[in-house]
Amino acid sequence: MLKPRAVAIVLALLSTALLPGQGAAAPDQTQRAARWNELQTAIFGARTVQAADGLIAMETPDRALDAAYVPITLTMPQKDKVAAVYLFVDDNPSPYAAHFTFGPAADPSQIRLKVRVDSYTDIHAVVETKDGALHQTSRYVKASGGCSAPAGVTPEEASKGMGEMSLKLPAAIRTSAPVEGVLTIRHPNFNGMQMDQATRGYTPARFIREVKVSSGGQSIFTLNADISLSSDPVISFRFMPQNAPIEVSALDSQDGRWARSFVTAPAGR
Repeated sequence: MLKPRAVAIVLALLSTALLPGQGAAAPDQTQRAARWNELQTAIFGARTVQAADGLIAMETPDRALDAAYVPITLTMPQKDKVAAVYLFVDDNPSPYAAHFTFGPAADPSQIRLKVRVDSYTDIHAVVETKDGALHQTSRYVKASGGCSAPAGVTPEEASKGMGEMSLKLPAAIRTSAPVEGVLTIRHPNFNGMQMDQATRGYTPARFIREVKVSSGGQSIFTLNADISLSSDPVISFRFMPQNAPIEVSALDSQDGRWARSFVTAPAGR
């Protein structure tokens, strides 16, 4: 299988996006199917991508309130079979949005995050099971302009506190049951398409490329991402507590690196 960065490069080369600020007609169902066939061949080669078959479900708004922050919920009911999950925004400048690889401390039953959507598009999620099978589901989302939407403040203001992290956890954690954590990383995730309203030039791309979360020496997940992730990413995930701190590290496209340890408060079994 292609490495995460190689996947992003392949998908960027296949991009059908217009220049920032241009409009695009909503694709019809035939065009959307052809686009997905093109993408899945580029990513997975000759591997068969099957129907969801109860392995993955995706929740999105039909019409997004804010195209720069489109909420996505991925649910994997048969979590013990899950090794990884991919997320693609088919008609974004780079369709590759996220690739979560789950570790032994994960409870991969649900992931929530927000993405940018540039134009009316299918969003595809592909779950990879531990035996190497691929299963996909999709949703059609009506949203546009999310990739070029300005931050509303100057790039310097948007970059203040870059790399700061917070992790919301239950007040007391029982080690016998899965726990949900909500991780927030302060980062503007510039994708190179946002115009600086003061200079009228485009802000250079700088976005989170990798996030690693672990506990007690065991991986919870590794996220590989590209320009479709929203600014100041918020990622909700589930894990099995290890009675140990949660370790988080992040890497961006300009080699910015940040790390933080979060102490948990065990409540016993």
